[in-house]
Amino acid sequence: MKGAIFDLDGVIVDTAKYHYLAWRGLAEKLGFAFTEADNERLKGVSRMRSLDILLTVGGVTLPEAEKERAAAWKNAKYVEYISRLDAGELLPGARDYLTALRERGVKTALGSASKNAGLILARLDIAGLFDAVVDGTRVEKAKPDPEVFRLGARELGLAPADCVVFEDAAAGIEAAKAAGMRAVAIGRPELLPGADAWIAGLHEALG
Repeated sequence: MKGAIFDLDGVIVDTAKYHYLAWRGLAEKLGFAFTEADNERLKGVSRMRSLDILLTVGGVTLPEAEKERAAAWKNAKYVEYISRLDAGELLPGARDYLTALRERGVKTALGSASKNAGLILARLDIAGLFDAVVDGTRVEKAKPDPEVFRLGARELGLAPADCVVFEDAAAGIEAAKAAGMRAVAIGRPELLPGADAWIAGLHEALG
């Protein structure tokens, strides 16, 4: 491994709870309940596709302009939550593993669909641990398309075969394999098929 590319949510930090609170708030605004079970359907899905799923759950139809406004409201609420993040919310082993890789001369990149990755990395005080950051503001196609990981390898100056992706979503594992990279899944094999290895979290990668 010459390069390591990390997804953000569920790998470095768990911001899923803030996404859920923001989506739930939008659902309440639109007059229906949105449960944590409903929220499972949004994992690894783009913002506008997530909105479509939420509206389906509520049986609500909105014109395109209203959908744009609803998505913007949800994002503003989410940014409000993550603006209070601090380094204490890093997942176990994340900072130590990133630091260890860099000490070994392994290049590191972030490969995330999040459009707020820069803010999150700054709040967690780990922006300096990445050689490249490829987020949702820089790619057009969402995972499982491999665009985000291919761009990450290019920014690191490495061939895809020299990179390993750390992911917690099935779409991310699929994207890594489509990019020609090895994939380490954060989670259980039965939920994340197709990976090359499985760990419970980055703390296990330190061993």
